[in-house]
Amino acid sequence: MNMRSFFEAISVSCVVPAQPQAGGERTVFENLSFAVERGEIVDLVGPSGSGKSSLLTACARLNPHAHGTFALEGKGSGEFTPQQWRRDVAYLPQKPILTGKNVAEAIRLPWTLAIRGKGGKAEQLLPDERIRTTLDAMGCEDIDLERAPHDLSGGQTARVALARTLLTDPKVLLADEVDAGLDDNAAKVATIMADAATRGMAIIRIRHRPPDGRATRTLTLDKGRLTEREMTDSAAQDANAVPDGADENEETQA
Repeated sequence: MNMRSFFEAISVSCVVPAQPQAGGERTVFENLSFAVERGEIVDLVGPSGSGKSSLLTACARLNPHAHGTFALEGKGSGEFTPQQWRRDVAYLPQKPILTGKNVAEAIRLPWTLAIRGKGGKAEQLLPDERIRTTLDAMGCEDIDLERAPHDLSGGQTARVALARTLLTDPKVLLADEVDAGLDDNAAKVATIMADAATRGMAIIRIRHRPPDGRATRTLTLDKGRLTEREMTDSAAQDANAVPDGADENEETQA
């Protein structure tokens, strides 16, 4: 297979157990393929329940109900350990969980796990000053690093989780509606993600919000099919429109 794009997903399918009363299995999508280039932002849209989250978790090798071929910089996912792959291809859920006694500890968790048994301190690898600068850029000036994660609002939790993910510097970011509850700071978060793309990160965003002008393309997942559209000015007017009767918070999860 000739793999030339920065990130590729090829012939990805997802089959989940059907409702107990129905029995059997349900195909969410089948044989979907797409590619994302370095530094590109792509929006993934479609009706709720169409499988957008299932597709992103498949790309992160976190979905046990999905299978397909994935490649990063020409290397198949089988050449990576699961940990190596998820470090480079990071999935950020819509409702993240922050673990730790305070915000600083929650953000440092990836570094703490990386050096476990190897000596050293996570505080030296990721000092408070760098955390503070990142949070402030996202409109989190009011979040003290000593604050307990369970005291954060949903929007604050989403921004802290995004800060943690961006600080790990993945090559591909799979963002599952991370701006859904950020009415006052959505623009700041979009700018931060655009800056990351400028530095070479490829970003796929599930979105229900109106277009913000950051994406170069939109992928629409509907009825098991994936269609692509360049984000021209005219296409941007309705690319992320939510169908009538759709629940923005309901998504097919693996």
